[in-house]
Amino acid sequence: MMELKKRFEQICKDIKSLKIQGSENVARASLNALLIKNDKISFKRLINLRPTEPALRNVLKHALSFSDIQVGVKKTLFLMDDARTKVVSNGSQLIKDGMTVFTHCHSSTVLDILKTAKSQGKKFQVFNTETRPNFQGRITAAELAKSKIPVKMFIDSAATSAIRESDLFLFGVDVITAEGNVVNKIGNKMFAEVAEKYDVPSYACSIAFKFDPETLNGKTPVLEERNPDEVWKERPKGVKISNIVFEIIEAKLITGIVSELGILPPEALATEVKKRYPWLMR
Repeated sequence: MMELKKRFEQICKDIKSLKIQGSENVARASLNALLIKNDKISFKRLINLRPTEPALRNVLKHALSFSDIQVGVKKTLFLMDDARTKVVSNGSQLIKDGMTVFTHCHSSTVLDILKTAKSQGKKFQVFNTETRPNFQGRITAAELAKSKIPVKMFIDSAATSAIRESDLFLFGVDVITAEGNVVNKIGNKMFAEVAEKYDVPSYACSIAFKFDPETLNGKTPVLEERNPDEVWKERPKGVKISNIVFEIIEAKLITGIVSELGILPPEALATEVKKRYPWLMR
């Protein structure tokens, strides 16, 4: 019993401390924690670990809708896996021979789309950004190189040069709103604006579990701000740091949202989510 309690506490710590990154990974970890403790107090604690990520709330709610928690978690994980497979399949259709694909930060979904396109025999290259201050772009570049996909990294401030030479912009998602807006890593909005200027199509890639039903009532997503020490730990006295991690990319800047529901105009996603996942709206 004590070991299970320690395991639950460790998962919570890893989610809270960002040791577990990526909204889907966080959601899966929370489901594992739910198998250990699934009382009301534990549920409330889990959903408050990352209040900015609806995927965590949505999967826990779905798992708890079953009388048997083991069955609930199993069915929820199956639903997530099936959705992920379809997202990757749909996204890979966007990539054609000879393309240059631009991406920012690190999205496991985008990475899987690129790897799948490679496995289909398509020849393309990827431009990506380093993504300060924590350099998550290096994870993307390393994974692409490992998969033998040609990749060139740009410093964040040189993204315009990369985008205007690209054919496609793919990025991940943390939140999808009722309006079709998307929340993701800071920088994506600016890059989507640049992409629009140079007529480069921009697609957000995500399972629909990241739809936030609370935005149907007009709630605005909370944008996380992290420790300024990530940006500059030994900064001079008097220097203030803004370390906003996420931002809202408006639907008007997004060509389409790639999900298990297809490749849809951003403003159409909420309607499709209501049809496919009515439980998510409750």
